[in-house]
Amino acid sequence: MRRADRLFQIVQHLRGGRLVTARRLAERLEVSERTIYRDIVDLQASGVPVEGEAGVGYVLQGGFDLPPLMFTRDEIVALVAGARLVRAWGGAAMARGAEEALVKIGAVLPDAERKRAAAVQVHSIAPEMTESVRQRIDYIESAVERRAVLQIDYGDAGGARTSRRVRPLGLWFWGKVWTLVAWCELREDFRVFRLDRIGTLSETDARFRPEADKSLAAFFRQMETGVRD
Repeated sequence: MRRADRLFQIVQHLRGGRLVTARRLAERLEVSERTIYRDIVDLQASGVPVEGEAGVGYVLQGGFDLPPLMFTRDEIVALVAGARLVRAWGGAAMARGAEEALVKIGAVLPDAERKRAAAVQVHSIAPEMTESVRQRIDYIESAVERRAVLQIDYGDAGGARTSRRVRPLGLWFWGKVWTLVAWCELREDFRVFRLDRIGTLSETDARFRPEADKSLAAFFRQMETGVRD
């Protein structure tokens, strides 16, 4: 582990206002206690408000926030690749958010890390993502957040169409296909709807309250016996 990464990890372990001993830090980071003592001194000298002493333990003062200037290479790759995937395959608002996130990531990184981010060769191209599809994703995501009941016209794999009134619970992305996980009032059960099979889509005036047996947690439990659409 690079020393910069170790210093960052020490700060993370000290968050939360709990006293942490040098021995515990040394065990977690797989270094000697002497190394931890030197690192603590260096953190204090650089202005990080670490309090405590050898043999007792250390704690980070509340309210301290360390800017993300010490991302590891793997973290940089994950952030850049994730933002690019969302920019390509997400809704319109998601895509704009991903673009802004990439700009912010570049703005806070030191020169060396910024070059690493620019050198990440993970890209995503999504010609299937038309503006109407992106807007539909945003529309449903907003309905999920506001717990708005939706009225949809849905076609199954065989082409049969039904009108459904559903409680939207979440959006899932399966490679190239977005799906809506919802409680279907017609079937009185959970259903997974492919967005590309939804015809008309509109928001009703109704709002739904969270119910334990109609929640995502309940859906996950039902997943053990298979998912139907």
